[in-house]
Amino acid sequence: MHNPIDALLAEKGVLLADGATGTNLFAMGLQSGEAPELWNETEPQKIEALHQGFVDAGADIILTNSFGGTRQRLKLHHAQDRVFELNKKAAEIARGVADRAGRRVIVAGSVGPTGELLQPLGAMTYEEAVEAFVEQMEGLKAGGADVAWIETMSAPEEIHAAAEAAVRVGLPYTYTGSFDTAGRTMMGLAPKDIHGVVDDIEEKPLAVGANCGVGAPDILAALLDMSEAKPDSTIIVKGNCGIPEFRGTEIHYSGTPELMADYVRLAIDGGARIVGGCCGTSFEHLAAMRKALDSHAKAHRPSVQEIEARVGPMRNKAANQSGAESAGAGRRERRRSRG
Repeated sequence: MHNPIDALLAEKGVLLADGATGTNLFAMGLQSGEAPELWNETEPQKIEALHQGFVDAGADIILTNSFGGTRQRLKLHHAQDRVFELNKKAAEIARGVADRAGRRVIVAGSVGPTGELLQPLGAMTYEEAVEAFVEQMEGLKAGGADVAWIETMSAPEEIHAAAEAAVRVGLPYTYTGSFDTAGRTMMGLAPKDIHGVVDDIEEKPLAVGANCGVGAPDILAALLDMSEAKPDSTIIVKGNCGIPEFRGTEIHYSGTPELMADYVRLAIDGGARIVGGCCGTSFEHLAAMRKALDSHAKAHRPSVQEIEARVGPMRNKAANQSGAESAGAGRRERRRSRG
């Protein structure tokens, strides 16, 4: 399969992925409980503006508005029979923005979890999961996605199913877990084990890593484990912009552009090759991250203690096994939409 990520890495060294989808769409008027994917048809100009804002801020990779694009997710909005068209439209909108950028911008087809538990914990069979992801990815591929971007995953079996689907469809793929539960995913996957989830699949991922979670310090600690386990791998970190806080009825994220810029520097020093933002990350944050990436020369590998000193205390038990004490037991706000 073509590897667009390695081609752009050879040119740039480190790539900047985009920021939040959900947070920014809520700011544009999306209501809680609405399916962002339906906006691909009803509000395409707003989805285009989302991607354009990130490209203007310097993103090398933009994620399609398709995180909840499987039939299991869309069924919640009576749109389970529109999987192909909604995902195709998501990719087409992003593809149009990328093609007008005047530089190489990778369109990554966002693929989130189905929301169902696989057997024996739940009712969904492994093959049903593969079929669900194939259906979604066929739409993304038809719309012009360069890669399948499998993200915010908890169960190794679901990652494997999505990876198998990508191979069946003929899309190169990446995958990331959300290490938000005592330094592991909710289903128990440790950061150091992320590399081996699809060892038995012939087509290997272009990159693996972490996204979402509980803030910059925690995802950077997970990065240290991932890069120590396999130093030569292409690792993604796409962390939340600080910690969510309720202000009245609205959620705000505590991260400043300055904090996210330092997160980028620490991520590069910790071995990440693709760095981006997840929930709460605005165009302003991403522009600061681009500036930090462009001006930073890779320095020494940070310790967990240095990470905490620079970007704040960890909210979870330390992901790496150094025995560092947690600053608390934070849990990310679980919502339907990434970002």
